[in-house]
Amino acid sequence: MRIRLITLLLLALIVSSCGEYEKLLKSTDYELKKAKVFEYYDDGKYMKSIELLSQILPRYRATDEAEQLNWINAQAHFRIRDYMMAGTYYQTFAETYPLSNNAEEAHYLAALCDYYQSPRPELDQANTKKAIESFTIFMQRYPTSTRTDDCKARILELQEKLVEKSYLSARLYYDLKEYRAATVSLANSLKEYPDTRYREELMYLKLDAQYLLAVNSIPSKKVERYQTTLDEYYSFIEEFPQSKFAKDVSRIFESTAKYLKIDTSTQPTDNN
Repeated sequence: MRIRLITLLLLALIVSSCGEYEKLLKSTDYELKKAKVFEYYDDGKYMKSIELLSQILPRYRATDEAEQLNWINAQAHFRIRDYMMAGTYYQTFAETYPLSNNAEEAHYLAALCDYYQSPRPELDQANTKKAIESFTIFMQRYPTSTRTDDCKARILELQEKLVEKSYLSARLYYDLKEYRAATVSLANSLKEYPDTRYREELMYLKLDAQYLLAVNSIPSKKVERYQTTLDEYYSFIEEFPQSKFAKDVSRIFESTAKYLKIDTSTQPTDNN
């Protein structure tokens, strides 16, 4: 009986609260709405705060309260993890109030919103590149900021994601047995990220893709493509003489040399 009474009281309180909020939304008392914006925000009721702000921001656009209300609007969207809208509001705030005490934080949080919108490596990385640019611009604008180290760390993390995306994209053509496209994609990945942690694997895949392209070529193109395979082989063993791909690399060399009628007894191999 006691539990039932408590439940009924809670339901009555919720209904009453909802009713009061609905009345507030329909009210023309903008000062009350403004006060409630801060109250709801402080209580963690960000959606209610946002809804009220959408009603009153035009009313206070040219007033002294506009700066604070716009700041709360951006912050509330950030709190509910609506990073697309929060980023837009932070950027607008920073441009509208460049002398604000919150201007630096607004620029940083706008970049952070881009960072949070960066997807996993296999997806399109437009937001990742945008985040890198945003953090870079922030550091240029605020070279003595205490957030500089954080920005640098996040940029490195984002760059690693671009490296992985490049690797996955290059690898995809190889896995699909599109060897001509694979050689181009793998070469582009190595050129764009020469210090990638995937360098050895990418170079091996490029060699193997070139070899398989030669194997599957029409007779008139075989010699040229086998010769290119040989060039790739020498580039690979010069950089990775003790490679984990040594057996496969030796097999490619022996098959290529046989086709080109090269005396392998006088040729350096990856085992030398």
